[in-house]
Amino acid sequence: MKLKKTLIASVVSAVALFGGQAMADTLRIGVEGAYAPFSMKEADGTLSGFDIDIANALCAELKRECELVEQEWDGMIPALIANKYDAIVASMSITEDRKKKVDFTEKYYATPTRFIAKEGATFELTREGTKGVKIGLLRGTTMQCYVEKHFPEADIKLYNTQEDVFADLVAGRLDMQINNTLQAIDGFLNTPQGKGFAFLGDDLDDVACLGEGTGIAVRKGDPLAGELSAAIKAIRANGTYQAINDKYFDIDIYGK
Repeated sequence: MKLKKTLIASVVSAVALFGGQAMADTLRIGVEGAYAPFSMKEADGTLSGFDIDIANALCAELKRECELVEQEWDGMIPALIANKYDAIVASMSITEDRKKKVDFTEKYYATPTRFIAKEGATFELTREGTKGVKIGLLRGTTMQCYVEKHFPEADIKLYNTQEDVFADLVAGRLDMQINNTLQAIDGFLNTPQGKGFAFLGDDLDDVACLGEGTGIAVRKGDPLAGELSAAIKAIRANGTYQAINDKYFDIDIYGK
């Protein structure tokens, strides 16, 4: 009986040890899959895009398996806090408001934000000029902060996916939309759907709302932030980052 108990205890210890190791060797990454060319789904259902390739490259640098977990944008941070995954690689801007809830790595890219409207649109990007104007944007983003702060009298429409924003812009249910410039170019303006549309106004500038670059979010106090920051530096130094950048963009999107 004593021998049996000893054997059972040994088996339990081994499972705990190797099972825990297996879990530690897997890095669960929250991704969106609806923000081309950063994160998108191919016809066969596989995920691709700049964010996806960066996530896989960072996992490889850390010698850990990558498990990509899809999540709609407005639930990204709540799902991270609820331990659905370990980190978010989903073009999330680093803002002071988000820092209250999660920790961030150093940036892994930084690109400007602009409005898009019909070619020749003459909307004035002022509080009075956008009164009643239908502006579409992705729910829970830095763009929502910006529009609500600067254009509170606009008719603000919130969406769960960027694809839905573009669809309503094309259908005429929106007057304009606001977005990351590179995502707007490759995900809309350079596609048949985006014909007849163009940027409106200049790059927007409001660090409080739009953030200080794009980073990877982890739970508060998680040392993973430091590990991922080191991995970002490593893939930039060894050429992996540049190869991924050049696969999707004609410019270096890391920024200054």
